[in-house]
Amino acid sequence: MASAKSSRSRPAGHSGVFPVGAAATGVGGGGGGGGDGGVQLADKLKIFKTDNFDPDAYVQSKCQTMNEKEIRHLCSYLQDLKKASAEEMRRSVYANYAAFIRTSKEISDLEGELLSIRNLLNTQAALIHGLSEGVQIDSLTSGTEGSTEEDISNVEGQEPSEIQKWSADFPDMLDVLLAERRVDEALDALDEAERVAADRTQTLTTAEISALRSAVSDNRQKLADQLAEAACQSSTRGIELRAAASALKRLGDGPRAHSLLLSAHNQRLQCNLQTIHPSSTSYGGAYTAALAQQVFSVVAQALSDSVEVFGDESCYASELVTWATQQVLSFALLVKRHVLSSCAAAGGLRAAAECVQISIGHCSLLEARGLSVSAVLLKQFKPSLEQALDANLRRIEESTAALAAADNWTLTYPPNGIHPLARSSVANLALQPKLSSSAHRFNSMVQDYFEDVTPLLSLQLGGSTMDGIAKNFSLYINLLISALPGSMDDEANIDGLGNKIIRMAETEEQQLALLANASLLAEELLPRAAMKLSSINQSSMDDLRKRGPDKQNRVPELREWKRKLQRMVDRLRDSFCRQHALELIFTDEGDTHLSAEMYISMDNTVEEPEWVPSPIFQELYAKLNRMAGVAADMFVGRERFATLLMMRLTETVILWLSEDQAFWEEIEQGPKPLGPLGLQQFYLDMQFVIIFGQGRFLSRHVHQVILDIIDRAMGAFSATGMNPDRYYA
Repeated sequence: MASAKSSRSRPAGHSGVFPVGAAATGVGGGGGGGGDGGVQLADKLKIFKTDNFDPDAYVQSKCQTMNEKEIRHLCSYLQDLKKASAEEMRRSVYANYAAFIRTSKEISDLEGELLSIRNLLNTQAALIHGLSEGVQIDSLTSGTEGSTEEDISNVEGQEPSEIQKWSADFPDMLDVLLAERRVDEALDALDEAERVAADRTQTLTTAEISALRSAVSDNRQKLADQLAEAACQSSTRGIELRAAASALKRLGDGPRAHSLLLSAHNQRLQCNLQTIHPSSTSYGGAYTAALAQQVFSVVAQALSDSVEVFGDESCYASELVTWATQQVLSFALLVKRHVLSSCAAAGGLRAAAECVQISIGHCSLLEARGLSVSAVLLKQFKPSLEQALDANLRRIEESTAALAAADNWTLTYPPNGIHPLARSSVANLALQPKLSSSAHRFNSMVQDYFEDVTPLLSLQLGGSTMDGIAKNFSLYINLLISALPGSMDDEANIDGLGNKIIRMAETEEQQLALLANASLLAEELLPRAAMKLSSINQSSMDDLRKRGPDKQNRVPELREWKRKLQRMVDRLRDSFCRQHALELIFTDEGDTHLSAEMYISMDNTVEEPEWVPSPIFQELYAKLNRMAGVAADMFVGRERFATLLMMRLTETVILWLSEDQAFWEEIEQGPKPLGPLGLQQFYLDMQFVIIFGQGRFLSRHVHQVILDIIDRAMGAFSATGMNPDRYYA
């Protein structure tokens, strides 16, 4: 019998923790504790598990010699340990939760079977007792006839006792109570009848006891069927439903009572859902809200009724969790089918996020009452949301590329409809970002994207979201690189451009605008938007906004992400510097302005040369000053970037000279040696670069490279047998 009952037990999934008594008792600890990570976590938590652990002493021992920064690190470590411990406990509890629910259900079934067996044994005991009394009566018939007739006449003449009268009237009385649905009185009468039948001191005959027990058994079953029928009625709700379930439980059929309670709520829910149709609402948010209101209100009511009637018994709590999980799963599938699928296909991230917010909000109301089912929603919603995220990222890429094709690369303040940094006014106009049209559009779309994704942080999409924006920014950097006139030669090395046509940045001002776009986006605008997805809390975010970009760098997630963006900007900067260095060094016909011949040939002339820097270095000086003037207006507040850009351009020219093998082979091994005039001109050029670049356009590294170049040239001159110091005395 037990095995037959057990086979009907439903396997129970899990989605949350229902805090009732022993709901989690006996759950296996497998699941999250395996592997090295679990062992390490156990070691970390060992100190907190000892019986004599003193929190105050622990804090004193750790913090007594710590400064403020170390204390903050300790607090952060303890918070991380707390989160890891909670996650480990959750995995351990959930690992065997389905088996626990199934076992609890089987135990409940066995309890019902044991109750039936006990009733059957009581009936059999009464029957045996009656048979034994019948044998004794038969043995007494050997007495005289007169004595027997005298005893019979005495019994017939005796008045029945009160208990005999009550026993005789019991079946009729119970029929009346059941017909009038006076359930509590009927239950009291049944309990009283069982007490009378079990009392050996009563003056009831065996036949009367058997009849009473039979009436109790029959009417118990009759009352149970009547209560079950009433619970199945759609009109039975609230107090009546709880009363019926409570009465069934009192009759000893608790599992059936709890199942009927949940079935009644499910019937009510299905009836209410018939009135909600996706086509009858103007948009997905309204449908989701109406559906969530019905589903979660019914689940919440079932939770209240279950706790009120059945209390903290684990088997009932497990069945409730299983039932609630199924209802929430059905809700998630409906929302996914009628709302999220279409939103994901169309890239409607904001609409999808709104639906998820509504759903998670209703889940949080259940979690406040101890029932966690949000994991069910997140598992169903996450694929659709990821599809919507990808669609939005593609739209950002395509829209930005289309605008880049027509961008005139002129920096302006944000136009109407574009997200500004602050409210537009004369007082704070300087705070608004100056970007070209494609950069403004890119920034606006990224801002909208982060705002739409922020409500979805519970889905742990932050990392993939930031990576997606970083990828889009990399593609935008490729667009900017392709806008440089000299990039046509490197077009094969630019990834992701395909057949995109980009408007060229012809002037130096336009080319510097490309760098202004990239640097402002990477250093300020994108990190500020990404702060919404970082792991810091709101108060920390507000504080970081007040402190500015330097303090934002202290947030590890933002710091690493910002470095990734900066490396992309460096690619654009290097392309810019390489292009302008090549313009200085080479002519349009491919000849070079910086060759060994220009220095060697100086000693072939008779006249004393005019000692001025070579044209290429004069042009370098003019270009750097010209660009620095333009950059001063473009890079307001980011002067360091402009300075590093000028230094990088100088470095590109000098390194080319230092690494040009053809130049040095001709100087050191050519048929004509470097003469005194050529050496002096070379020395003049290098000193000119040092003088005009000092503190503005020259880094320490490049300064040292120039000194090494001078030493190398002097070494080549010394190899001819002449003393270079003679010409610098």
